[in-house]
Formats: sequence, C-alpha cells, structure tokens
Amino acid sequence: MQEIIAKTRTFRRFIQKEAISTATLHELIDLALLGGSARNGQPWQYMVVNKPELCEKIFPFLGWAGYLTDWKGPVEGERPSAYILCLLNKNRQKGPETEAQFDLGVATQNLLLGAMEKRIGGCRIGAFNPKLASLFKMPDHLQLSLVIALGKPRETVIIEESRNEDDIRYWRDEHGVHHVPKRPLKSCLVSLEMC
Repeated sequence: MQEIIAKTRTFRRFIQKEAISTATLHELIDLALLGGSARNGQPWQYMVVNKPELCEKIFPFLGWAGYLTDWKGPVEGERPSAYILCLLNKNRQKGPETEAQFDLGVATQNLLLGAMEKRIGGCRIGAFNPKLASLFKMPDHLQLSLVIALGKPRETVIIEESRNEDDIRYWRDEHGVHHVPKRPLKSCLVSLEMC
C-alpha cells in the first residue's frame, strides 16, 4: 500500500497515443464508488471521455500547473489520452456542498491509486474554464466540478523533503524531472493541551 501511494503522483505529461479503454475507465470509477460518502449520499456521477477528437476539444479549457508559470501545459503527443469528468448531482446531494467535496477527494484518490496500479498516471484539474461545460448538453441538476486527466506517464516525478517548509512549490529541473517538496512529518504533527 505504501509503495502504490508513493507512486501515485500528479502527472501532467503523458504518452498520448496510448489509449485507455472504456472498460478500464469504468473499473477506475468503480473504485471511486467504493469510497465513503457523507450521509451515504453518493452525489457524484462521472463521464468517461477517451475519444481523441473529444479529448482534443476538452484540452484548451484546462489549466495545468500554477507554479510553472512559463509552461502552458503538455504539448501535442504528451496530452492525456482520456478524461473523467466529475459531476455533482445536486438532486442526490444530502448535506452542504463541502461534504460532497470531501467525498470527491476520497473517491478520486481511490480512482488514482487504482490507475497507478495499472501504470496509468493522472492529474486532478480544478482549474478549468467554466465554459467547458458548454461542450455538453448539461442538465441543470449536474455541475461539473473536477476533471481528471489520465494517460501513461511520460515524466518522472520525485518527492523530496522541502528544504524550507514554507516553500512547497513544485519545480522542474533542466532534464524535465518534476520535483515535489513535501513538508517533513515533524512539521505536520501538533500536540495540544486539553482545556
């Protein structure tokens, strides 16, 4: 478990020509559905996109890496070969939207862990142009909340301890290796006295 969690990084460059089957994407969504859900509301629905022509239409609406200000996203040939659109079904939502967002975090982590086990990398993208939804005949009760980009990774991602715990910006070296600084355990533990 520890090994698969450590390998499950955010990948932003892929081998675009390597398709992901609809059956595989459905298997990953099945893993998402196994996650816990507040009030057992299960408000999330998912749309699979793996046709190259539709993937091409989705790509321009996506933001890719906020800290890499000079990088506009993967070039042709390195783009995702599939997407999963995460749609909040407001008719199924039992509590506040924050509860649904917690559910989505659990669900998508399950999905990405399962993807990595199949050697598929992914990137959760919340920075998308809201006009993306206009590509589809979206009913009023569905709200596009997250896009998961998927594909066979074409980059190396290294986790390293942050040298300065206040600087957690990821970066790429001269070889294109993606470095992700993580705060050390000791800086994430607190001890509080009881009142």
